[in-house]
Amino acid sequence: MPVDHYENFPVASLLLPRRLVPAVQSIYAFARSADDIADEGHATPAERLAALKDYEAALVHIELGTPPADPLFQRLAGTIAAHDLPFKPFHDLLSAFRQDVTVTRYQTYAELLDYCARSANPVGVLMLHLYGAATEENIADSNAICTALQLINFLQDVAVDQEKERIYLPMEDLARFLISPAQMHERQAQGKWRALMRFEVERARALMLSGAPLALRLPGRIGLELRMIVQGGLRILESIEEVDYDVFRRRPTLVRADWRKVFWRALWMRRASL
Repeated sequence: MPVDHYENFPVASLLLPRRLVPAVQSIYAFARSADDIADEGHATPAERLAALKDYEAALVHIELGTPPADPLFQRLAGTIAAHDLPFKPFHDLLSAFRQDVTVTRYQTYAELLDYCARSANPVGVLMLHLYGAATEENIADSNAICTALQLINFLQDVAVDQEKERIYLPMEDLARFLISPAQMHERQAQGKWRALMRFEVERARALMLSGAPLALRLPGRIGLELRMIVQGGLRILESIEEVDYDVFRRRPTLVRADWRKVFWRALWMRRASL
């Protein structure tokens, strides 16, 4: 399971109320397609930024009540109007996608958190609005969960990202553990690498657990859905530990046995265990 903020949209989940399926699908289509503009294919950076600028213009037109004729934006406009969704999360997502085009390194953890606040957290905010549960407390916990999921995805995909000449581990952390970017996958740095990854895993786990009470507060299907997302992220962290943090030789993923474990943990998740 890639713990990715778009893959965690419950677009195909049996737990998602059928009345919300069209809304979630329209938001997912917007986010996924815009993210692909930033990351996929062979377009130049200038072409990617121009395409994302068109997305931004389309959002503005939706705000003005004149959505473009493109079916993607027509559906999105209908969803925003029907559920009274805020526009800021959509603009934040586009801001993060533009950053993906131009930024390949993050000097500090604070810089990385700022990116996650725009690349991951808007997903949770929009889902809470769809469920009518966007209280200040819920949003704060959702932000912690979404940022943790994004950080876990970065840990899971260190090797994949490096092939794309991207590093999402803060440069200050590499320096703290005496690792240069060029040494990340080298055998002589394995001891330092394990220490660095242990630090990153523990920090991501603590952040996830800090937001996990939201999954216990929310009732019914959304609560179970979120508990499975939380437990899935925690299980990925365990998988990273089980391969002794060597994500270069084996990318941690969840297989069927892991999903059974995630499901049962979600069912029996209790506040005392957080």
